[in-house]
Amino acid sequence: MTKNWFKNSGPGTLVAAAFIGPGTVTLCTLAGVNFGFHLLWAMVLSILATIVLQEMASRLGIISQKGLSEVIRAEIKHPIINKLIMLLILSAIVVGNASYEAGNISGGILGLETITGELRIALGNYSLNILSFVVGIIAFILLYIGNYKFLERVLVMLVIIMSISFLITAFLTKPAISDILKGALTPSFPEGSLLTILGLVGTTVVPYNLFLHASLVKEKWNNPKDLKAVRKDTIISIALGGLVSMAIIISASSIGLGEISSAADLAKSLAPLYGDFASYFLGIGLFAAGITSAITAPLAAAYVARGCFGWESGLKSKQFRAVWFLILLLGVVFSSLGIKPIEIIKFAQVANGILLPVVAGILLWMVNKKVVLGNYVNSKFQNILGFIILIVTIFLGLRGLDKVFEFNIF
Repeated sequence: MTKNWFKNSGPGTLVAAAFIGPGTVTLCTLAGVNFGFHLLWAMVLSILATIVLQEMASRLGIISQKGLSEVIRAEIKHPIINKLIMLLILSAIVVGNASYEAGNISGGILGLETITGELRIALGNYSLNILSFVVGIIAFILLYIGNYKFLERVLVMLVIIMSISFLITAFLTKPAISDILKGALTPSFPEGSLLTILGLVGTTVVPYNLFLHASLVKEKWNNPKDLKAVRKDTIISIALGGLVSMAIIISASSIGLGEISSAADLAKSLAPLYGDFASYFLGIGLFAAGITSAITAPLAAAYVARGCFGWESGLKSKQFRAVWFLILLLGVVFSSLGIKPIEIIKFAQVANGILLPVVAGILLWMVNKKVVLGNYVNSKFQNILGFIILIVTIFLGLRGLDKVFEFNIF
């Protein structure tokens, strides 16, 4: 049974690897530190929403044998609307992932620094972080090999390492099971928690994962008979990702209020309470979270660019490699110098805020078109769930725009 699961695991695990990045780890840490177990329900809700949307994206990929951006480009016939949506997708995914890549690499660095300490060299007026190049080289080698099966196996192993690390850390803090169940099953809104709740949903239901998943499933499967395996992979992998996020919240809850701003701070705080083992496990988990996101973000951007421009090419093509290499290079440079491209990140946040409800809406439309999916269109129940999630994504998008432009609507 275990062997069979490993055989059929892959795309879903890569999606889990993508959404459990340093940003998710940090937000879950702050949720646990500031609100204890009270926001575990928000993570449960986020995971259910992610499973619903990712199942639709993966079904679209395996039945149509196209990526989501390819389907959108083919099915939206109006030339102006088509170009506007393609531009929005490229802006949000390609530019967005380039600006977030430094954060992914920095997350991997923080995990390594928990174990190795800081490694920097002076270069004129700048101080370079050596570990940025270590993480960047690892990501480059894995992407350059250009073999989907090999990349899948490496990322599955990294996700397993990440999962074990965070779950052991949570176990070491000896949480009360009854409190965990209460937090996970009973919605509550502690004072000042609304932004954190929205953040937990927003960092889990990620637009670029919808594009990534649709593209990845057709690398592994090409027969409608494999839909059962696709769904199983999606549900198990994303649920496992949710457990990892919940484990981080649980670990952070044991600290209580304090000067914690990242998972690296959490690792340092856990050491005197639960021993160095706790900090090492958390450090390994944070490194795995950083490196997996540092690989999947450029990969997703390359798939999106391929679909938007209509490139008929594989993982080893020059265009495909050029896109992921540029994003990875920018991430390494920004993270090694400690530069935060604030304006680019703000632009990416705006584009993502608009893109999530737009893509969720288009995805719902596409999975109801018989010309695209034939007999595999959405059921009524799937549509009801989809429309509820669409409303939530619209609210999240508006909230994100409100935060960037400080309209103070919410």
